[in-house]
Amino acid sequence: MKGGLQLAVIAPTLNERGNIEPLLAALERALDGIEHEVIFVDDGSTDGTAERVAEIGRTDRRVRIISRYGRRGLSTAVIEGMMATAAPIVAVIDADMQHDESILPALYRAVAEDGADLAVGTRYASGGSVGDWDEGRAKASALATRLAGLVLKTPLSDPMSGFFAIRRDLVRELQPRLSAIGFKILLDLAASSPRSLKVVEIPYRFRDRAAGTSKMGSAVAVEYLLLLVDKSVGRFLPTRLLLFFAVGGLGLGVHLVTLRFALAVGALFAEAQAVAVAVAILFNFALNNALTYRDRQLRGWAFVRGLLSFYLVCGIGAIANVGVGALAFSNHYRWWVAGVAGAVIGSVWNYAASSFVTWRRR
Repeated sequence: MKGGLQLAVIAPTLNERGNIEPLLAALERALDGIEHEVIFVDDGSTDGTAERVAEIGRTDRRVRIISRYGRRGLSTAVIEGMMATAAPIVAVIDADMQHDESILPALYRAVAEDGADLAVGTRYASGGSVGDWDEGRAKASALATRLAGLVLKTPLSDPMSGFFAIRRDLVRELQPRLSAIGFKILLDLAASSPRSLKVVEIPYRFRDRAAGTSKMGSAVAVEYLLLLVDKSVGRFLPTRLLLFFAVGGLGLGVHLVTLRFALAVGALFAEAQAVAVAVAILFNFALNNALTYRDRQLRGWAFVRGLLSFYLVCGIGAIANVGVGALAFSNHYRWWVAGVAGAVIGSVWNYAASSFVTWRRR
């Protein structure tokens, strides 16, 4: 590089090999005259994305790759990329070519020269467009945008945007406050700021994907809702704990339905209760594995081993539940107070022990 590094463009990837070279060529044209580097953060692509980036990087020092293993999530990928550069300004762009790279210089100048904390490529300001989205997707995005307003101190027309530029020192300042949940890193950054940020919005038209497949799905929607919950009540109770308790509530419903069915087909109560407990624990484990601990999700034989350990943990939790409830009742507390006390202690034990044993970080 002839001058000092001015801008780092962070592009998170998951199976985007076909888009790597078109994206780099587009960024080269758009950022002519701006000393920049492009950092791809890859979350275990199986199509050779990381290998292709590494091959290009051997002859172009402006292209770098961070390969992550055992970790997933766009938000954490972006933060790792931002923290891996010395550039004073960092920008985020999708690797799927749906963002209009031609506005990157304007995003960069808004922060570097005009004093903005944050410059956002927006689909919803005058002159912007969501492109060829169908009506259902457009309505879902509009609803998500309205919900985001509940946790934002900084007004944004497009808080769902994944296309923006920001000062790196501001990211570093906000990093301890970030939830790092899911895909919406812009929303996380803006909602984590204790003050209103100075924002510039630049409209663009969202393009159709050029290659690869979309990563949108039900998990993205769930993680978005979890991010909103974390930003609203996460300072009081951990979001993972709340989700674990919510799954437990659903598991209680499964327990009762299974118990009623087993009794209806002629099982004795003790037998029916045992079957209901086993089914409810299986349900809770599967749902917690998919949602509560999605970042540590167990697969294959690890799923089986995790299920067995979860049965053990919940068995101990049941003993704690009964013991605490009986102790409270013997000390003349009302029956329902004793019951709730036992259930709470049992649930807290299940959460703490399963976090350490079943879904421990490896």
